[in-house]
Amino acid sequence: MNLVIDIGNTLIKYAVFENSTLLFDQASESKLFLSKVKELFEQFPKINQALISSVGKLEHKESDLLSLFCKVHVLSHDSKVPFKNSYATPHTLGMDRVALATAAFYKNPRKNTLVVDAGTCITYDMINDSGEYVGGAISPGIRMRYKAMNNQTAALPLLEPDEILDFIGNSTETSMHSGVINGVSQEIDGVIDQYRSRFQDLTVILTGGDFHFFAKRLKNTIFANSKFLLEGLNYLLEYNKR
Repeated sequence: MNLVIDIGNTLIKYAVFENSTLLFDQASESKLFLSKVKELFEQFPKINQALISSVGKLEHKESDLLSLFCKVHVLSHDSKVPFKNSYATPHTLGMDRVALATAAFYKNPRKNTLVVDAGTCITYDMINDSGEYVGGAISPGIRMRYKAMNNQTAALPLLEPDEILDFIGNSTETSMHSGVINGVSQEIDGVIDQYRSRFQDLTVILTGGDFHFFAKRLKNTIFANSKFLLEGLNYLLEYNKR
C-alpha cells in the first residue's frame, strides 16, 4: 500500500492507495499531522511506501516523523517524471503541477490534455499527444480574489465564496460574488477555447478544492475529478520506486 501526503497552502491531504485504487483520503490542519499519521498506520498497517509533496517549504520534521513508519520519498525537482518536461524553468515548476501533469500522462495517454486546477491559485497545465509537458498558466484563485477586493478597497467586505443565481448582481455582495464566480467561469472557458484552437481533440480535466463552483457553469465539455492530484502523486511514487 502507498500513502501520499500533499502539504498545501492551507491544509494537508492524505490518501492511501492499493496499486492505483484509492482506498482513503482526508484532509487536516497541519498541527494534526502527527496524530493523523498515527491513525493511518493503525488503520492501514500494510502501508510500506510514502510520498510527501509540498507547495511550500517542507519542514524536515514531517519527513523524519513519517520515516519512522515506512520508506519515504520527498517529491522534488530531482524526482523522476514519466513525461518529457519542456518547461523553460523546470526547477520553478510546482510539485502540484508536476503531479497533475503525471496524472494526465497516465490517465489519458498520448492525447492532448489540459488540466485546470481550481485551488488557492488556478493553474492550467498542458500535456500534448506526444507525452510532452508544454506549460500552462497561473491565475489567482477565488478566495484570493475576494481577499484582494477587501484588502485593496475601503468599503468592500471580505466574503466567503458562494453560488450565484444570476450573473447580474443586485447588491454589493451579489455583485462581488458574480464578479468572482462568473468572472472565473468566463476566464476558464476563454482559456479552454484558446487551447482548443491550438490542440486537436483536447480533453479537459477540472480538479481542485473549488472545482464544484465551476463544473456545471462551464460551456466547454470537461471531466471533473476532485482526486486527480492525489492520483498523480501515487503515480509518481510508483514511478520513483523503480
